[in-house]
Amino acid sequence: MRRNLLLLNLLLLALIGLVSWRLWAGYQESSLRQKTFLSKTTPIPPPPNVVFPAHPSQVSAANYYEVAAKLPFSKDRNPTVIVEVEAQKPMPALPRYYGMMNFGAGPRVILSPGPGGKQKSYVEGESVGDFKLVAIANSGLTFEWEGKKVPARYEDMKDNTPAQQPAGASAPVGMPAMQSVGVVNAAPQAQAAAPTTVTGVGGAGAARPGADIGASIKGCQPGDSSPAGVVMDGYRKVVTETPFGKSCRWERVH
Repeated sequence: MRRNLLLLNLLLLALIGLVSWRLWAGYQESSLRQKTFLSKTTPIPPPPNVVFPAHPSQVSAANYYEVAAKLPFSKDRNPTVIVEVEAQKPMPALPRYYGMMNFGAGPRVILSPGPGGKQKSYVEGESVGDFKLVAIANSGLTFEWEGKKVPARYEDMKDNTPAQQPAGASAPVGMPAMQSVGVVNAAPQAQAAAPTTVTGVGGAGAARPGADIGASIKGCQPGDSSPAGVVMDGYRKVVTETPFGKSCRWERVH
């Protein structure tokens, strides 16, 4: 029993000695590696060769012209700008002028949209064909066309188209050609005792009443050279003297 314990103690001592020796050997080896590492010198590598890029050139807007002129996402991009000027609409011919009258409510003029057209009396603000009558003056008329003021003299608006004379009617022999139509006033005036001729626009024409201007009165047609007092179609021709010259009208016979 004692002998076995003695052997066991010897084995334990041997084992402890072996472990201690291995630990000491490991420590010695570790210390040697540490001393070797610390005493070793590492050579310094040479500095790297750094190559700097070239200095950029000065930025100019002309260098980007190609990009601006040919934008990839715009098919209609065109560096050449084409300015299309809309052609101006030609102004039509001025209305034709046949006379002026005043019944106390302001002047009225007898016009037609074109040569030989239908005559009608107009006041300021009414439309005559493509034009709008905006002013009536002694020197002429002022129209408005496409937003522009168009002044016109009476001489420039006279209808020089020869009037067609109805069959069976003839102009009196020796009557002078008609030159202008005067202003008709609504106030009654004394009729001339002797037959009086009247001047108008155009050449010789039919002795018949013209356009209806209201109040049972009709205007004189261009070329009407019949004397005062003539009765035609239920109307009597009346010729009066005005500050603007002789004027005529046809009044209904009651």
